[in-house]
Amino acid sequence: MMEMNHLQYIIEELIPNPSPPLLSIPVINLSLLSSSSKEGIEELQKLKEALTSWGCFQAIGHGISDSFLDKIREVAKQFFALPAGDKKKYSRAVNDMEGYGNDPVLSDKQVYDWCDRLFLKLIPQDSRKLHLWPTNPTQFREILDECSVKMKNTVELLLKAMARSLNLEEDSFLKQYEYQEVMAARFNYYPTCPRPDSVLGVKAHSDGSAITFLLQDKEVEGLQMFKDDQWHRVPIIPHAFVVNAGDQMQIMSNGIFKSPLHRVSTSSEKDRISLAIFHLPNSEVEIEPLKALVDEKRPQQYRKLKNYSAINFQCFQSGKVALDTVKINTFSI
Repeated sequence: MMEMNHLQYIIEELIPNPSPPLLSIPVINLSLLSSSSKEGIEELQKLKEALTSWGCFQAIGHGISDSFLDKIREVAKQFFALPAGDKKKYSRAVNDMEGYGNDPVLSDKQVYDWCDRLFLKLIPQDSRKLHLWPTNPTQFREILDECSVKMKNTVELLLKAMARSLNLEEDSFLKQYEYQEVMAARFNYYPTCPRPDSVLGVKAHSDGSAITFLLQDKEVEGLQMFKDDQWHRVPIIPHAFVVNAGDQMQIMSNGIFKSPLHRVSTSSEKDRISLAIFHLPNSEVEIEPLKALVDEKRPQQYRKLKNYSAINFQCFQSGKVALDTVKINTFSI
């Protein structure tokens, strides 16, 4: 079960429509995006439409085998099933995001999510805090290291395709990174909840990343996206990734690509496990809207900044909209 320990979860009110209608989001075959064939050009256009409208899509053809994705799910399941004392060996330090546990406490009014998580840096490799990488299950470290290699290639393929979809040089977004990238993994465990109408697994938010890849639970739904003024349940495609643009991509694309609002519901019947992979520029790298995407019709919408993920996290915990704080002619937090 989830370790609530010192955390006092506050149930404030019923969640309007905790189980909204199921609506399929676009499905993109990543293996076609590098092709100059008719199918490849059509898939690139579908990618652009998905990210400018929904801000997200289901990624198939990503080149990572079904069996490997199942291994990731299995070691995650095994880790969260360990006795509390074994998991606490990997507990995060106070005011540090990395490690096992809940979010840092920033306010006595903070509303907590109904989940446990294990958050680990993957790239750059010399930033890894290996003492927080579980040795039980025994394959955990090996599988996560292999995952980081596979995901790095997949993310860079996608970033290049996203640039081409806007008629930019394919390295345009990677150059904004100054090729100083960060990748982190967050394993999420959502235990059964006695009040799914009152408690969210993760409260509504947008991601502070540039790109997020989410491997959903193979059987239990939970992810919901907000579009057209209503919430939608996201269906499960067992070996697809749900990919969404993060706030930093919305900034770099000058608002063309959308960073979607999303949340995670809880269930009174089944536990749920997922893995989110976040890809973003190094915190010391300054990002801003690409010059090629700024003109008289679409003036620059966001200021130049760095360490946006910290801004996003603070806003997430305090209920503010992070992107609003970095718009031109608005004050930062």
